[in-house]
Amino acid sequence: MKRKYIFLILLFVVGLLWSGINPKDYFTWILEVAPAIIGLLVLIATYKRFKLTDFTYYFILIHCWILFIGGHYTYAEVPFFDWLKETFDLSRNNYDKVGHFAQGFIPAIIVREIFVRQKVVEQKAWLNFIIVAVCLSFSAVYEFIEWWVAALTSEAADDFLGTQGYIWDTQSDMLYATIGAITFILFLSNTHQHQIDKILGNTKA
Repeated sequence: MKRKYIFLILLFVVGLLWSGINPKDYFTWILEVAPAIIGLLVLIATYKRFKLTDFTYYFILIHCWILFIGGHYTYAEVPFFDWLKETFDLSRNNYDKVGHFAQGFIPAIIVREIFVRQKVVEQKAWLNFIIVAVCLSFSAVYEFIEWWVAALTSEAADDFLGTQGYIWDTQSDMLYATIGAITFILFLSNTHQHQIDKILGNTKA
């Protein structure tokens, strides 16, 4: 494994360790960071068979750090977003919306890379549509998981859900994930394609 990837793993471990030092609630922390840990294990297991672009790895690390921060403070109590709430007289701490935007943005990168390199869908319009549909489906499944966890663990439900009394929180979470996926397609899909072309070119060589 190249040094740059080892460095990315080191940054992951640093973030995970920081996140796990005196979080607000350890059970909530485990729930929030578990996707990042599972993701790392999957990436390591598939590295030799299907190495992703550096572009994708970088954004996955960013997503992991978003999870680490949310796990440490809980999504409803991230300090900087508390400051934004007070400064701009907002009704809630909106860090969870950053998380759900990323929940659409980063999976869109991963889905696009797999679909393009495996030639699952080659027509651009259909590719973009299916990427957004997959990300929206992923977001919906995550909302199901939040619901089930909340139903089974009533004490940790509020911290894990982070609704902050907003009755449309679930719907807005899925909307932000959809916006995240669309944002990636509109602004960074061409940059991503250049990265994919480099990998395919090296493979052919």
